[in-house]
Amino acid sequence: MESKPRDVQFFPIGIDTSVLRSRSWTRLRFEIEYALARGTTANCYVIQGDRLAIIDPPGETFTQIYLAALQQRIDLQKLDYVILGHVNPNRAATLKALLEIAPQITFVSSNPGAINLRGTMENPNLHVKVMRGEETLDLGKGHDLQFIPTPNPRYPDHLCTYDPLTEILYTDKFFGAHICGDQVFDEGWESFQEDRRYYFDCLMAPHARQVETALDKLSDLPIRMYATAHGPLVRYGLLQLTEAYRQWSQQQTSQDTTVALIYASAYGNTATLAQAIARGITKAGVGVESINCEIAAPDEIRTAVEKSTGFIIGSPTLGGHAPTPIQTALGIVLSTATNNKLAGVFGSYGWSGEAIDLIENKLKDAGYRFGFDTMRVKFKPNDVTLQLCEEAGTDFAQSLKKAKKVRAPRQPATNVEQAVGRVVGSLSVVTTKQGDVSSAMLASWVSQATFNPPGLTVAVAKDRAIESLMHTGSKFVLNILPEDNYISLMKHFLKPFTPGEDRFSGVVTQSADNGCPVLSDALAYLECSIQNRMEGGDHWIVYAAVDNGKVLDSDGVTAVHHRKSGNHY
Repeated sequence: MESKPRDVQFFPIGIDTSVLRSRSWTRLRFEIEYALARGTTANCYVIQGDRLAIIDPPGETFTQIYLAALQQRIDLQKLDYVILGHVNPNRAATLKALLEIAPQITFVSSNPGAINLRGTMENPNLHVKVMRGEETLDLGKGHDLQFIPTPNPRYPDHLCTYDPLTEILYTDKFFGAHICGDQVFDEGWESFQEDRRYYFDCLMAPHARQVETALDKLSDLPIRMYATAHGPLVRYGLLQLTEAYRQWSQQQTSQDTTVALIYASAYGNTATLAQAIARGITKAGVGVESINCEIAAPDEIRTAVEKSTGFIIGSPTLGGHAPTPIQTALGIVLSTATNNKLAGVFGSYGWSGEAIDLIENKLKDAGYRFGFDTMRVKFKPNDVTLQLCEEAGTDFAQSLKKAKKVRAPRQPATNVEQAVGRVVGSLSVVTTKQGDVSSAMLASWVSQATFNPPGLTVAVAKDRAIESLMHTGSKFVLNILPEDNYISLMKHFLKPFTPGEDRFSGVVTQSADNGCPVLSDALAYLECSIQNRMEGGDHWIVYAAVDNGKVLDSDGVTAVHHRKSGNHY
């Protein structure tokens, strides 16, 4: 996407109601939900009844340009309410600035303690109104706002706001997508579905049980529009997106293999790591029960651990120690989980990481096996770290699935599976690179799909590490292997790689024009750009246009993958 300066787009969306979309055309920060790098919008809403309210002001990235745009349109001295769908430290700068301009404002939240943002908003004049769902807020002119608490472990104070006059539901984190553009509403909503699915998989899938509860709470409201915190507002595809959220949630809650992901987070860094690990687990077809032990009851932790096939604990280090909620959760785990459950440990820290070492040593002493090497991250994670966490989560999930297969008796291939196994594909290696992150996979489910433009399809298993780099707009190289010299490359890319391991170590490569690695020993290579992808069971079917290519050995013959069954590679 072409780089543009950040700006604020203003647009009326209903009676006395407007949206201010603070726009960033490039990725905002290191969080896995932004990994598609399509930019984002931070949507804030203004309702001008007899009393004046704004909903969900943006984070500090936009504070100055947002305030300038807001003051052009309303008199902040008359601002009565700031309604917060959730609170995080990133919003503190904007909230402070609003309070300095209009000290009379009342903050509306489901959690009054969250407004102080661990002390950053302490102010003797701070007015807070707590909304737990049983009250309404009358702004006059018919805007009698209703509040629906929709908490989850990542956002325990999550709050949806409904205006019966306009039939607009302000959904905060629900139904959003990180897409930046001029389009305010979701005309042609199908084109946004891949981004919305990715957003769901990153943010909502680990909380699928709470998402289902929220959908039930919202189901009786006559809703005309979802006013989301990020991306286009949902008007044209509202019913389809609502049903998709139910289906995606049910995919997670119906999994018979689950991981209890238990964490606490002081400044958001450990939660970000947890989000990336959860993404890796869920994309491998294993469910996640995400538990923020700062708010979870002991019985909730105990039940989740008992039901789980494995558990992972993440902690910050505060003053050289693990926070008290983590210590309590660790005690529950040690007294509840049998040591045949797979374990994992991760955490972030500023100057030291004693909490991570404490948890790791306690679990090792109790005889638990670890699904990945303990991850210690200093300060904020970057792209490479988040990819490492995602791969660790996928490895963890795959270990659980393999153990389950070992316990289950192997069934002979059916006639259909044997017949499918006779479908022949060229043996290839898909390679890609985005920024500092690169990956590769062996592939034989490759087929030419179009003549003009020349295009092909590649089937990518959902649990492959490379899957996160194979979205619409991404680039890759298809390296076609030669029949007389493919064994060494096949063995190299078939071997299991540890999270973060360089997949090209010991392999001779060069760089293609699109920046992706080319295997020097390939028969030929094709530089491709992904145009679309379709979900197909346990794989994504990726369609890509061929932008460039070259035959490296004109006398060679393509290696072909022969199989006896269609139920495995």
